[in-house]
Amino acid sequence: MELVKNIFFNTDKLTSNSLVKISYTGSLFQNNSEKVKIHYGFGNDWENLTEADMKKTDLGFQIEVDLLDSSTFNFCLKNEKDEWDNNDGQNYVFPIEHPDTSLMMMEETPIARPRHLRKSYLISKKIRLAIYKIIISIPKLISGNYRRKEKSADL
Repeated sequence: MELVKNIFFNTDKLTSNSLVKISYTGSLFQNNSEKVKIHYGFGNDWENLTEADMKKTDLGFQIEVDLLDSSTFNFCLKNEKDEWDNNDGQNYVFPIEHPDTSLMMMEETPIARPRHLRKSYLISKKIRLAIYKIIISIPKLISGNYRRKEKSADL
């Protein structure tokens, strides 16, 4: 998704408590900067302010960021020469959506029931063993070579 020219996200919406990949192909990338850092925060007051190095690729500078539970995601970028791309002084500001969980039904699933899996596993093993014995025995019955193995007298 491209919300602003030269800024791309790997998702259609920025949602709280999710991981988003940001790709930047703006002026700092076009001017062949070697290193670009993203300076980002959340909300109107830039809470949880963080600065991180972006990885240079053929598609631009990229980074993955954990979006916090806030109203906006704000950032600006700077290179190794301390040149800034801050959207002409306005910074890059994107709204963060909050998924509606009122229609979600949360169920507690007890984990203390491993016996059901174990019983079904044992039954399936018994069935497979029985089928294997039948498949091995049928040719012997048809050919008449079905004899029980006798223990050798040497023991």
